[in-house]
Amino acid sequence: MKKTELIEEISKATSISRSDAKNSIDIILEEISKAIISGKGVEIRGFGGFKKRHRKGRIGINPKTGQKTEVLEKSVPFFKPGKTLKESVNKD
Repeated sequence: MKKTELIEEISKATSISRSDAKNSIDIILEEISKAIISGKGVEIRGFGGFKKRHRKGRIGINPKTGQKTEVLEKSVPFFKPGKTLKESVNKD
């Protein structure tokens, strides 16, 4: 599902305008991003949690050339699914 499809579904389900649904989604995503960047993270019970993880530097290999290259340490966003979401996905 793309962002535009999500906006459309929220607009239909709540009977609000598409622009109001878009604004709501934009605010939610912005606040989640700010929390991850600041290191606080976000926890949505039953759905999962978003946080920032630190990756150590390492030596990587360019798959195209086979040449070794240094990959610098960095922080990356991380999502851990909640119990309810995991169970829902595994019902199939």
